[in-house]
Amino acid sequence: MAQGSNNRQRIVILGAGFAGLRIARELNNTAYEVYLIDRHNYHMFQPLMYQVATARLEPSSISFPLRKIFQHTQNVIIRIAEISRVDTTAKVVYTSVGGIAYDKLVIAVGCTTNYFGNARIQNYSFPMKSVPNAMALRNRILQTFEDTIEAGPDELQSLLNFVIVGGGPTGVELAGAMAEMKKNILPKDYPEVDFSRFSIYLLEGSPNTLNSMSDASRKKSRYYLEKLGVIVRTGTVVEDYDGNTVRLKGGETIPSKNLIWAAGVTGNTIDGIPASTMVRGNRLKTNRYNEVEGLDGVYAIGDIAYMETPKYPHGHPQLANVALSQAGNVVHNFKAELKGNPRKEFEYRNKGSMATVGKRKAVVDLPGFSFQGTFAWLTWMFVHLMLILSVKNKLIVFLNWMMSYFANDSALRLMLKADRGDKTPNDPEEGLSKV
Repeated sequence: MAQGSNNRQRIVILGAGFAGLRIARELNNTAYEVYLIDRHNYHMFQPLMYQVATARLEPSSISFPLRKIFQHTQNVIIRIAEISRVDTTAKVVYTSVGGIAYDKLVIAVGCTTNYFGNARIQNYSFPMKSVPNAMALRNRILQTFEDTIEAGPDELQSLLNFVIVGGGPTGVELAGAMAEMKKNILPKDYPEVDFSRFSIYLLEGSPNTLNSMSDASRKKSRYYLEKLGVIVRTGTVVEDYDGNTVRLKGGETIPSKNLIWAAGVTGNTIDGIPASTMVRGNRLKTNRYNEVEGLDGVYAIGDIAYMETPKYPHGHPQLANVALSQAGNVVHNFKAELKGNPRKEFEYRNKGSMATVGKRKAVVDLPGFSFQGTFAWLTWMFVHLMLILSVKNKLIVFLNWMMSYFANDSALRLMLKADRGDKTPNDPEEGLSKV
């Protein structure tokens, strides 16, 4: 079992998402010994994952090797491992590479896809929570259009019906990207296929797309999608899917061999964390310092954390901005502890939200006002470029965007499959349930 060294306090971070990575980077070369544990050897920029799925970006453009990030560290130790369980009494994390003792444990494992208990939907649909998920979906999209060339009349329409469930940012952005593929790319690649029959359905159970955004952004996002030819159905709930037919509440069906599930998330659970600390959605209830209630030295940040404040009495939205802000506050308090200074309670200052629906089509909500259209699209691009970690990746993404903008095309439509072929839609790589 790994033990602390030089009498330094050890902080173990589970998960290298936005929150976990920020804590590790800001504690780099401090008096703490920091272990960063993740099942993958890279950090992925999730907001652009849909562009990997639609062959606009390669996975390497939005993925950053953890050991590269911490090449010059003196105190951050990377472990690529699966989490078995946590012993909060002995203060030990048990992993596939052994036990790791901790003084402070930061749980930043995020969320995974929520199928609401429907095993058939989980088995047959495609999620969008990891780079392997995005690559599996890219392969499936491209293979589907190969299959349409020789498909019989009974099978053709089910191949050409793509159903996206979930009208949040992921679903809206993916639907917009696929609609632009239909308009600008696919007819050139497959001249023998009648793409007027290619239908993209976006199904949302709430009354609006982007239901958490302003009324103006909700209306405009739907307008943009429908202008691109997407069939938007709000107030629509999917009850079942068997790989061939989508069944909606009320009995209506849609023939489709491709269901993409972006309808909700639930927190990743870790054995050893008491169920009494969890609230709805498997989130861990914390105090204003992100300490998990009832557990000594255990913190939860990001999507997995549930913190009630006067401004957010029902918890904070599960957004990257919240995760980054919580990580910054936790780091501030860890550093304050070293100096004997008082801690600071977390208070989230809303920086806004945004989503893109296609070329020159985006919606942006900022505190106090919102705007849509070309300027919103440019704002979306600028913000996402700035959030990408390395200068090299910023440049690669920017060049890909510019080439796509002027050429209405992409040169990245490659089906990259393992020798054993694609797995089933429910790829075990999904999520970070084992970190």
